Amino acid sequence: MKPVVCFGEALVDFLPVASADPSQPRIFQQHAGGAPANVAVAVAALGGKAEFVGMLALDTFAEFLLDSLHRAGVGTHHVQRTGAAPTALAFVSLDAHGERSFSFYRPPAADLLFRESKLSASAFIDASIFHACSNSLTEQGIAQTTLGCMRRARDAGVLVSFDMNLRPALWPQGVDPGPRIHAALALADLIKLSAEELAFLADMAGGEAAALNRIRNGHAKLILVTDGARPLRWYTRQAEGILDTYTVHVIDSTAAGDAFSGGLLFALARVGVQASDLDTLLDDPARLESILRFACACGALATTRRGAFAAMPARAEVEILMQTPVSGQLKVASL
Repeated sequence: MKPVVCFGEALVDFLPVASADPSQPRIFQQHAGGAPANVAVAVAALGGKAEFVGMLALDTFAEFLLDSLHRAGVGTHHVQRTGAAPTALAFVSLDAHGERSFSFYRPPAADLLFRESKLSASAFIDASIFHACSNSLTEQGIAQTTLGCMRRARDAGVLVSFDMNLRPALWPQGVDPGPRIHAALALADLIKLSAEELAFLADMAGGEAAALNRIRNGHAKLILVTDGARPLRWYTRQAEGILDTYTVHVIDSTAAGDAFSGGLLFALARVGVQASDLDTLLDDPARLESILRFACACGALATTRRGAFAAMPARAEVEILMQTPVSGQLKVASL
């Protein structure tokens, strides 16, 4: 299969370590993370080819990230290094149900300094999918780079994937994320949103239907809306529907959405789907259901263990979980 190219940030997640003695200082353990890096690792863990593209610092955290990517089997041929800024950090808090919240230390950060001129055209020649997230839209320079790379991928005939992955704390005060996010949404063939992100877009558009219609006015052929353990919602240009998810014991939801995206992109790349023939797959309910179920199983399994890179499941684990009955089949309604 051709590689999935994931562009954007790699950072270090610090997760709390449980202690039986509340009087002791709180301890955090470092884990490799960053949404697009997580997706690349998810693809590689499933047995696929993945390339991570981004800027890493010259500090010890960056060495940890680079080593973690290599150990995961992710290609780093297009990674750049800089001493002009440090590695971004994120401290993660988990509630009793494993739901996470973040405290970010970014900017400054090395990942924000990548520029389009640094990315060789060879990154697009053999790629099956180009994947990006909104965390590389938070500042003007990296936003221009992200959108430029998405356009280059489109021009090369590569399927473009975008996970909104909105983290309001990463956006400078007074900067409206809407225009840059909508610019990216308009360039993508495949879009993943969380229920909260769809609500954010709906608030700007005057309703959910208006928000979805605005996305459909771009290149989007498949829109997916995840909502934790609740059913997955999906939309194409011709139909929409829901798909029940898998029930698991949640420990840490940190990278569940990235595992879902990685599973989805792996499944598409494995069957050789390109931007030009995505519509053909979407018109086949059985093939669509199989791919979405695979993605849902990947996302579910990632919540059963701690961390991001370390949480990504192997293909055999996913196939075992997919044998578990779910409460309903793919539900389809024509538009």
